[in-house]
Amino acid sequence: MSDRPDFAAIAAWIPEGASVLDLGCGDGSLLRYLKDTRSVRGYGVEISDRDIVSCIANNVNVIQNDLDAGLADFEDGSFDFVILSQTLQAIRHTEPLMQEMLRVGREGIVSFPNFGYWKNRMQVLMGNMPVSSELPFQWYNTPNVHLCTLNDFEEFCRTYCISVTARSVMTAGHEVGFLPNLFGSTAVYRFQRGI
Repeated sequence: MSDRPDFAAIAAWIPEGASVLDLGCGDGSLLRYLKDTRSVRGYGVEISDRDIVSCIANNVNVIQNDLDAGLADFEDGSFDFVILSQTLQAIRHTEPLMQEMLRVGREGIVSFPNFGYWKNRMQVLMGNMPVSSELPFQWYNTPNVHLCTLNDFEEFCRTYCISVTARSVMTAGHEVGFLPNLFGSTAVYRFQRGI
């Protein structure tokens, strides 16, 4: 999983045998990884027909659904963890989905590209929208509708009474501790409903 270092960070927080709902699961790679490394039970949710076929080929249970329509098909507390990996920035209605994640799961995990990463800032200073391995699209064909920085996400969590319980920030698969909002290209957060 060298091209997705956030997978290992996510797996480190999930206990053996946990139940997991992977939102925007793509081809099912994360859920397959969690099954292989943590023996999780769970489902993926994906909208793309092509990715649904890939999930089935990966032996991943998948449900076709639009995340912006919510998670009404799932009962309260159905899963130990609800994961939104590299999908947060493509969601139109962020706050309702984050609340739904915490209704359906005991805890949530998100990973996203950090728009505050210094290389992204430099591209903006040079007059261009950032393009990188974490943000591989041009401005005109990107699925991303809400890019954010670590500071933005943490402020969002405070505003909506979401308690961050752990954070991992990395660049090229290496943990970043010093000035993570500047030097981290990818962020992974674990959270639960605030008290």
